[in-house]
Amino acid sequence: MEKENKFLEYKEQITKTYLKTVSAFANYNDGEIIFGVSDDYKVVGIKNPEEACLNIENQINDTIKPLPNYTLRINKDNTISLFVKKGSNTPYKYNGKSYIRNDSSTIEVDELSEKRLILEGMNLNYEDLPCKKTSLSFNILSKSLVEALNLSGFNIDILKSLNLYNDTNGYNNAAYLLSDDNDYFGLDIVVFGNNINEFRRRYTFNNVSILKQYYDAIDIYKNEYIIEKIDGEFRKKYELIPFEAFREAIANSLVHRAWDVKANIKVEMYQDKVRISSPGGLMAGMSNEDYINGNYSYLRNPIVAEVFHRLNIIEKFATGIKRINNAYKNEMEKPIFEITSGAIAITLPVINSTELSANERKIYELMKGNYSYQREEIENISGIEKSTLIRVLNSLINKGYIIKEGAAKATKYKKNK
Repeated sequence: MEKENKFLEYKEQITKTYLKTVSAFANYNDGEIIFGVSDDYKVVGIKNPEEACLNIENQINDTIKPLPNYTLRINKDNTISLFVKKGSNTPYKYNGKSYIRNDSSTIEVDELSEKRLILEGMNLNYEDLPCKKTSLSFNILSKSLVEALNLSGFNIDILKSLNLYNDTNGYNNAAYLLSDDNDYFGLDIVVFGNNINEFRRRYTFNNVSILKQYYDAIDIYKNEYIIEKIDGEFRKKYELIPFEAFREAIANSLVHRAWDVKANIKVEMYQDKVRISSPGGLMAGMSNEDYINGNYSYLRNPIVAEVFHRLNIIEKFATGIKRINNAYKNEMEKPIFEITSGAIAITLPVINSTELSANERKIYELMKGNYSYQREEIENISGIEKSTLIRVLNSLINKGYIIKEGAAKATKYKKNK
């Protein structure tokens, strides 16, 4: 029998404690409660299940406000399944309190979560709320929009078209986030030396436009992770961390973070990696797998996301994580995604492209997936003559980028993944 989890709870008897879980499922995600199963997952059944179903209906109808969407089913083993659907009229309260599932247990929500449930029930996000300031400046936003959209100027009508202002409520929190001066926490960027005790540089961006935070973070990245190296007769630039991956990660951290949390986005820059941690966790209803695979996107801040989209900083269709992964598709080390209820962290490892010669990188990039190549195949597709190719292949083997299989005429080469 499946163990209890975020979406499933067992009850041996029908006691009113299950009503907390009904509140949690209605507030956050579909779930099932099965009555007639003991704590050690043994089926004991429910006596008079028809009468028990009536009691459950009465208890839910009398104590959960507003009334959630639920169904009951009597199973063949005399257990009862109660299915609860996530509702749109949040918060759903049991005896005046709202609840949430925490793994396999049910707990009362905190004050911040309660506020979010209220906004959700009103079909609003935090960014929709009216800003307390009546006068804001938008020098950075206006310059960015004029350049990106080839506008002739910037005025209040543009703010209205971006849903940053309306005549009834004035500016909203999204506008405040994009304004030149605000009261929000922002980015805390630390550049480490050889270890975590060695601080080389630190940058803190608070109370400024989130666009400035984005642009300044990009500049710092370029100073730290783009280097120049002599390759033959030419000086070439190399990205120690793929620019596309960093750009997507920092943009996502700003667009999708929870701005009602008073904490900075942390950007830790090490010699071998960058770790970006953003407050807020996943939106309700989105699984870790959905996030990592980029299946679809729940937008916590759709107004801000639309502005970043107009500025060609992000795509709208859940492509950010896919772009990050794609930037590392030919690399041995891959990005790491850490997801908790309170934060999302992305670690981008430094790639070793500068360790490879032009021919070594050419061969490595030509080799696809788990396919095994004979030397003659690589010679044909690369155009590198035999003696040079053998030296390149041996060098890639020694550096750990590829492996050799078989021997003599049966020798083949493939990427070391």
